[in-house]
Amino acid sequence: MNVEIDHYKVLGLPSGEEGSKLTEKEISKAYKFKALELHPDKRPDDPNAQENFQKLKSSYEILKDEKARKLFDDLLRVKREQEARRSQQDSKRRKMVSDLEDRERAAFAPDPAAKARAEEERIVRKLKEEIERIKAMHSSKGGQAAAASESKRKEREASAKGGGVDLDKGKMLKVSWEKVGVGYTAERLREIFSRFGEVEDLVIKGSKKKCSALVVMATQEAAVAATRIVLGELSNPLLVLPVQAAQANDFPPPKQQAPEFDGITNLVGAGYKAYEDSVFEKLQKVGTMLL
Repeated sequence: MNVEIDHYKVLGLPSGEEGSKLTEKEISKAYKFKALELHPDKRPDDPNAQENFQKLKSSYEILKDEKARKLFDDLLRVKREQEARRSQQDSKRRKMVSDLEDRERAAFAPDPAAKARAEEERIVRKLKEEIERIKAMHSSKGGQAAAASESKRKEREASAKGGGVDLDKGKMLKVSWEKVGVGYTAERLREIFSRFGEVEDLVIKGSKKKCSALVVMATQEAAVAATRIVLGELSNPLLVLPVQAAQANDFPPPKQQAPEFDGITNLVGAGYKAYEDSVFEKLQKVGTMLL
């Protein structure tokens, strides 16, 4: 998340001292108004609609959180003070300040500019920590969000089938990883799988020990390519399996294929679970050896 963004302006609110005096009710009202304007359903022809709507939600989460908003207001205050100092310094004043700073440095006095930069860096660091805290707080509610997303996904599938459109399971991948160490967000998964082609859809589900996701690629070629290498962090690699294996005559077979992957399409039920756990264990052993 970019700390240079003015979250008040994203919501269409006044910034600076005037923005810091806004009530939570005024901020919530502005968000609802802006959300209606920027919702992707109202902008079907805008390729950046989803990204702009996500930025709006992120800015609202920061401004409605008391600690994060206070840090953001402090950051804006420091920047305003720095801008005011720069605008007031003419050539004579800059020379005077430069001479003063030289004398202060010679006397081992703290540099005001360095002190201001240090304060800005401290506030930026604290703001980033608060942003991570907000993200972690919302990820703990991921079960409910995932259930809602799954329900919407099923509705889309039912709607597609009702309209005579048959979903191509050859483009769908099941992705699993352990719920330890490095985690994966929807944005991170989309970034990883975008290397193989366009990602049409992505849904994450979570449990106490493991997390999984359903990734829909734009083409079967991209889905097949994504299953042939180890993906993600070595300390917590991704297990990528096709929902439905491609037909043998659809794509040329790989030059080398590990024996343990033979017959993967015949694994179902408990056998599929045991195979998945076995592959996870081997990938984690390789990651430990490389580290």
